[in-house]
Amino acid sequence: MKAIQLTNNDDPHSLALVEVDTPTPGPGEVLLKVHAAGVNRADLLQARGHYPPPPGASEIIGLECAGTIVDSGDTGRKVGEKVGALLAGGAYAEYVAVPEGQLLPIPAGYSLTEAASVIEVACTVWSNLVMTANLHSGQRILIHGGAGGIGTFAIQVAKALGAQVAVTAGSPEKLEVCREYGADILINYREQDFAAELKNSCDVILDIIGAKYLKDNLKALATDGQLVTIGLQGGTKAELNMGVLLAKRLALRGTTLRSRSVEKKSEIVAETVRHVWPWLADGTVRHHIHKVLPLGEAARAHILLDSGEVTGKLVLEIGENSSEG
Repeated sequence: MKAIQLTNNDDPHSLALVEVDTPTPGPGEVLLKVHAAGVNRADLLQARGHYPPPPGASEIIGLECAGTIVDSGDTGRKVGEKVGALLAGGAYAEYVAVPEGQLLPIPAGYSLTEAASVIEVACTVWSNLVMTANLHSGQRILIHGGAGGIGTFAIQVAKALGAQVAVTAGSPEKLEVCREYGADILINYREQDFAAELKNSCDVILDIIGAKYLKDNLKALATDGQLVTIGLQGGTKAELNMGVLLAKRLALRGTTLRSRSVEKKSEIVAETVRHVWPWLADGTVRHHIHKVLPLGEAARAHILLDSGEVTGKLVLEIGENSSEG
């Protein structure tokens, strides 16, 4: 099959289509013919050598896809069934092997390309906002990077849960995207101090920045507030004021989705489908695709995502598939 591989370890943009062996489904797995794959910041990190796949996972980049089952293995699933898939790797390819528990139905009314744009963000958002932080009606959540793929989805899920949503983004245009998806409080981090404006008021913070924002996140959290860190765009090391932590009874959580066990991912997938898929079907939560590119332009997709100009998601389509979105 054809798949994207890094051809020069010193150049993270040296992504090219090459011939590799087609995977064979193992016990409890199916083989998918990939129609489309979502692009995530974790993919950029892997291309830079900073986010290797878990042991035993495919070395091919890509954490989510949608496609058609062509080999059901020992699972009892039907050949020809169209599904989405949450992956530890392997999406940037014509075929990928997937544990059955990590398959998701295509949301009602969604194309395969649209479905590929929501798998990873939906599972990330539901597992962190609800399964980890227990966000609920009447609470206030601060979402950093509100106009990104995670951010636009998290805004909508939080609003569906009845929470008040504050966001940070770096331009009026990105804040307008956040407003369109339901954000209540819009903060341009280039011009405003989110910690001062939200001091002691946030029950939950969903953070993609890490070290750079730790001190200000603690200021913004309310008593008994929770900081859930899912990214480290602002570094990995920061000084922690334990006095603030104790005085406000704060909880700090760091999570990743990729490294979790198949069993835990299957649980997250099941909960996400149960709760979020009805919202996708009735339009309560919508996908946001910035651009669709062919698989062979994976390098261009990475450069575009790295530029900071993207809102929502980028999607790669495989083979003869036509672009949409």
